[in-house]
Amino acid sequence: MEFKIAVLAGDGIGPEIIEQAIKVLEAVGQKYNHKFHFTSALVGACAIDAVGNPFPDETFDLCMNSDAVLFGAIGDPKYDNDPKAKVRPEQGLLAMRKKLGLYANIRPVTTFKSLIHKSPLRPDLVDGADFVVIRELTGGIYFGEKGRSEDLTKAFDTCTYTKDEVIRITKLGFEYAAKRNKRLTVVDKANVLATSRLWRETVQEMEPSYKDIAVDYMFVDNAAMQIIQWPKKFDVMVTENMFGDILSDEASVITGSLGLLPSASVGIHTSVFEPIHGSYPQAAGKDIANPVATILSAAMMLELALDLQEEAKAIRDATDKSLAAGVVTVDIAEGKSYKTSEVGDWISKNI
Repeated sequence: MEFKIAVLAGDGIGPEIIEQAIKVLEAVGQKYNHKFHFTSALVGACAIDAVGNPFPDETFDLCMNSDAVLFGAIGDPKYDNDPKAKVRPEQGLLAMRKKLGLYANIRPVTTFKSLIHKSPLRPDLVDGADFVVIRELTGGIYFGEKGRSEDLTKAFDTCTYTKDEVIRITKLGFEYAAKRNKRLTVVDKANVLATSRLWRETVQEMEPSYKDIAVDYMFVDNAAMQIIQWPKKFDVMVTENMFGDILSDEASVITGSLGLLPSASVGIHTSVFEPIHGSYPQAAGKDIANPVATILSAAMMLELALDLQEEAKAIRDATDKSLAAGVVTVDIAEGKSYKTSEVGDWISKNI
């Protein structure tokens, strides 16, 4: 089979980690007789520098005409350290989500047997933790009306949701729960926020249509605490944009490294697959960044966008073997560490 993949490497370590994912996908193609056609485009700070737009029209067109998008990371210190910058790399990410209709971010949180001791939590708490955070991605405070007063002493950000948006994302949550352990946790702040009350009311109306799914509701502050206290109690968690942003980052840390976890952003048009970490500019060009999250994002792409289940498993199995064998980058190494490119080579050859 043949597939068209849009490659948006982005900034910082993006190009290096994406290169490893491409190596792995080419190994999969060779083994299973598939052909992946990779086409690169600009996004983020590099796109601003080149054309003044963090998500150029050419990039959008490529994404729309591809079977899936493999995305690295965006961000650059020269924009991070300039709060007055009118155009920022992160605007490219928001534009991509909006234009591609990427309404759901899916983040699996799993632990790796060989790295349990790397977690900041006790092994007995995290061993066996396996849940999914589903974050609404195109609504809420990040996309609501915002502004500042003329004298710059007052600012506002508006959180807005419609019932249809809540139904759309929660339906996905129910569907994921049905495929897993049939438990769905809805995270909100319904004791304070009107938008959260809309969320809770809407999900309660949906519950009778999913009688085999056990649903519980949790305030976001309680959820933040329980992710640390009892991470194994969760199965599928669904929540709004900002809460999901914070909770999924918190949950990712229990695995021991941000460099290990993949994510998918799915929606109306082409889906995007990316590691959960940022552009890590301090490591750019040094061949030391952990490529595992990006490689596992490629596995999610095969599974969710291209329906290549066996091929996705081959990537996961080879990655597990690399972790168990200690073929890892410096962030999780004990003793000898390997370069980014060496980890990509090892996993590719193992496939």
